[in-house]
Amino acid sequence: MSVKVDYYETLGVAKTCDDKVLKAAFRKLAMQYHPDKNPGDAVAEAKFKEIGEAYEVLKDPQKRSAYDRYGHAAFQNGGGGGGFRGDFSSSMADIFDDIFGEMMGGRGQTRRQGGNSGGRERGSDLRYNMEISLEEAYLGKTAEISVPTTIQCDVCNGSGAKAGTAPRTCPTCGGIGRVRAAQGFFSIERTCPTCQGRGEIIADPCGKCGGEGRLPEERNLSVSIPAGIEDGTRIRLAGEGEAGLRGGPAGDLYIFLSVKPHEFFQRDGADLFCKVPISMTTAALGGSFEVTTLDGAKTRVKVPEGTQFGKQFRVKGKGMPVLRSAQMGDLFIQISIETPQSLSRRQRELLQEFEEISSSENSPQSTGFFSRMKEFFEGLSD
Repeated sequence: MSVKVDYYETLGVAKTCDDKVLKAAFRKLAMQYHPDKNPGDAVAEAKFKEIGEAYEVLKDPQKRSAYDRYGHAAFQNGGGGGGFRGDFSSSMADIFDDIFGEMMGGRGQTRRQGGNSGGRERGSDLRYNMEISLEEAYLGKTAEISVPTTIQCDVCNGSGAKAGTAPRTCPTCGGIGRVRAAQGFFSIERTCPTCQGRGEIIADPCGKCGGEGRLPEERNLSVSIPAGIEDGTRIRLAGEGEAGLRGGPAGDLYIFLSVKPHEFFQRDGADLFCKVPISMTTAALGGSFEVTTLDGAKTRVKVPEGTQFGKQFRVKGKGMPVLRSAQMGDLFIQISIETPQSLSRRQRELLQEFEEISSSENSPQSTGFFSRMKEFFEGLSD
């Protein structure tokens, strides 16, 4: 009685390998030992079957887990893993589909769901990049855009066939879209090479669309941008993508929004931030200033006496709208204090006089900082 080789050993991978490594190892071995490349070689044929069996188990998370716990006994009737049942030949068709696609002259074709769908395929999704200003994001807007796309052919109504004719069932696959081929021990299913999996062929294609059932066109669309929209938001317009092939459903249009940087405001979610410079005297004596908010209104901000650099003031409800909500964010104004420049002689004299009569109470932060620094380094020298 022959002893089964460990599946991981069969594929030459570690037990901890991920799906990507597992598939790469399988593809390499499958191509190496495929019966078509080794005609009449019984050893290669047996090896091909072994690697297929190993991959069939290890590619499935549940089967792999059962194998890791119980080994080969997991797939024997009454085994600890509950037993593995199924049509091995049928399951192998899924595994080798992409490999045989390469061997038959191209990459493996994507399976079409539901068998014969009359050759209809869903149209591609489209992407449109739109840049808006922060003011437009605040207020919302309706934008008119022009999108290059495809529409259904008005001559053949999307069928792709010449007027008075109709697509006919593919004689190679009988309308299924896939054909079976014997590969050693296996019966392999692959995409029909005659109809490319559509199940139908067009003997007399439409003269206007060439059998595609669709035509290129520049479409003008109106897009509603809601107030409060954020940078990077994606808006989906269902059915506004490319028309489907031969009458298939249209794809979708995705609009990717980006918000241009603003000269004065920075955004963080629903809140806005603005840096405002004030004079040294306003910061010291107190005062006020006026700012224009994003909605165009004027807001006066009071500056208390002795305001320090970096002080932040909050103006409630003057931020961005919260998307699809009646709520509003806040505006945060951060103060920077401007040092006087180009002083006149009199101004210099006044500042020097002020410096001479100033005490530590006038500048507690700087006085305290240098005092702590002095104490720190004197303590190190003791």
